[in-house]
Amino acid sequence: MSTEKVLVVDDEPQIRRVMKSALTKQGYIVADARSGEEALDKLREERYDLIILDRNMPGMGGLAACRSIRANSDIGIIMLTVRKAEPDKIEALDAGADDYITKPFSMPEVLARVRANLRRVPLSSHKGPVVVAFDGVEVNLGSRHISIGGRDVHLTPKQFEVLHYLVANPNVAIPHSKILQAIWGPDYGDEVEYLHVVINQLRKKIERDPAKPRYILTEPWFGYRFQLPSSRS
Repeated sequence: MSTEKVLVVDDEPQIRRVMKSALTKQGYIVADARSGEEALDKLREERYDLIILDRNMPGMGGLAACRSIRANSDIGIIMLTVRKAEPDKIEALDAGADDYITKPFSMPEVLARVRANLRRVPLSSHKGPVVVAFDGVEVNLGSRHISIGGRDVHLTPKQFEVLHYLVANPNVAIPHSKILQAIWGPDYGDEVEYLHVVINQLRKKIERDPAKPRYILTEPWFGYRFQLPSSRS
């Protein structure tokens, strides 16, 4: 049983009722909201561990709400969407969502996604230095703090966990599936678009030229490699 707090945001009362009932039975503390605006109000009043956020709502839609939440919070966000097209899913991830579920959905799938998104990669898995510094970039794996040239850089939890995993395994080509399963969970090995979006976000934040990355390198058709400058030829 769990005591994490989950906020369900959907304009359909039936979905809110079903979600709240199923999550409560698993021990989660659940609140709900009917709109993006109401969700933002609740987040200002109380702390939550995870948000399940519908994409299509009257007023402030899920994408706008997600961007607004992500600008001020590292909370995990699962987006509900009726759109199955790949660009729409990627748009949800690029807005700051950590995961998405396509309607109609099964509750076992929802519960599995909730569990996956509440987990965190243990910092003890990193055996090297707690602080990794290169070319003015400083990654503190202990405090989860990133700075570039002394300027703080904000990363979402998933962005940090992917960077942490890559930094903990430098100069080694790591398969997509291995990174996905380590960060998102064992059922996510084929969700390569999740990883592509997060890698692009990381490159925009830490690479001098994201189009020509020096640190987070692509291994075509295989995965990614974090290249420390000191090991470059």
